Amino acid sequence: MRLKTQLNIAFTTLLIIVMGFTAITLYSQLKGLLVTNETRQLEESGQILLTAISGVDTIRADSLDTMLNNLDLKMFLYDEEAEEVTYTNLVRSDAERLAEKHDTSPTQKNTIWQENRNSYVVKSIETGENQNMVILRPIRELEVVQESFFQRIFLVFLIGVMIAILISTYLTQRLVKPLTELKYQLKKIQRREFDNIKSIKASGEIKEVEQSAIEMAKELNRYITSQRQFFQNASHELKTPLMTIQGYAEGIKDGVFTGKDQEHGLEVVVSEISRLKQLINEMILLAKLDSEEGIYKEESIEIKELVDLTIDRALPLASDKNVKLTYNKPAAIVINGDKEKLLRAMMNITSNAVRHAGSQVHISVQPSSIRQVEITISDDGPGISEDLLPNMFQRFVKGEGGETGLGLAISRAIVERHNGIIRAGKSDLGGASFTIIL
Repeated sequence: MRLKTQLNIAFTTLLIIVMGFTAITLYSQLKGLLVTNETRQLEESGQILLTAISGVDTIRADSLDTMLNNLDLKMFLYDEEAEEVTYTNLVRSDAERLAEKHDTSPTQKNTIWQENRNSYVVKSIETGENQNMVILRPIRELEVVQESFFQRIFLVFLIGVMIAILISTYLTQRLVKPLTELKYQLKKIQRREFDNIKSIKASGEIKEVEQSAIEMAKELNRYITSQRQFFQNASHELKTPLMTIQGYAEGIKDGVFTGKDQEHGLEVVVSEISRLKQLINEMILLAKLDSEEGIYKEESIEIKELVDLTIDRALPLASDKNVKLTYNKPAAIVINGDKEKLLRAMMNITSNAVRHAGSQVHISVQPSSIRQVEITISDDGPGISEDLLPNMFQRFVKGEGGETGLGLAISRAIVERHNGIIRAGKSDLGGASFTIIL
């Protein structure tokens, strides 16, 4: 069943339940209200009659009948002492039976009398010593009013249902239309038509879903593009050392290289195999970082210890390059994460900084907010070109003097798996600056 139909059914059903419950409640309460109101009116009419019959000995019965007919009332006078009906415009036998069966005193609280199939609303008024005037109204007259009122309620109920259906149809149409348009945009994402995705007119949560879908499409497009570039670059990076190894191996086999040339060829083969092994290992690591959950082992890490380990491991390379390593003394900051993986990310960035530095690499650590720490690695080298900067963390993107082009991609994967941020820019020392926020 379509969402539009479901919403219309839900709105209509809810309205029917609410209005039905209201109608039943009103209908059940109406009779009591009518009886209460009728009792009050009978008392008012009784006072008028009481004034008229104060000299009942001189009033003719036909005059009293006319008065009662004009008031549309039934009445009988009952003598409590003689226990007889002295006057009535009812059938006398009915009046006597009612007087015998019910309490006619003004103090009686029962305002409804049942007699066979007839029911009456009753009000008793004392007219003199031992004589009461009992005024009756057939309850069927009230039921006619009740039925008339119910018919009007039912008519209002039907009109309300029709209006609710129209309103719910309009509202659900406005709600479902952007969802339908969003479905078509998601189909385009499914078909990878990323350039053909259009924004839809919506608001509230639907707009948030649409924005999330567009962001997902952009990220998916970026991922597919990066994967395509990854495979192209990977095939190129793997092909180059393999061709070198193949060339020298075939040359040695065929006797083309002899003596020192053969030794040099073997050295090149070993070097290329080592580079190829490093490349494959980094590709495997990067794949694991992206896909395997159990590869990360979380523990408490002191930032000072992480920086000290980075300095210790980068110091031999810095000494060879005559580069000075400096860092500020970080405060006692503790984070949760995989120490070995974060150390790998720090080393990739620091070793790059040392290779490209002129004479100095500086590591700075400072809190960036209550729950964040910022680690910045800066050098005084030539810096990163504007063309290279946007793609600095993509796989196989290498600057001048780069090795495999996977080091920064690995660092980004590690930092992002720790819910962190890594970015590159220009440092105060004049070279490149890499900032990790954890």
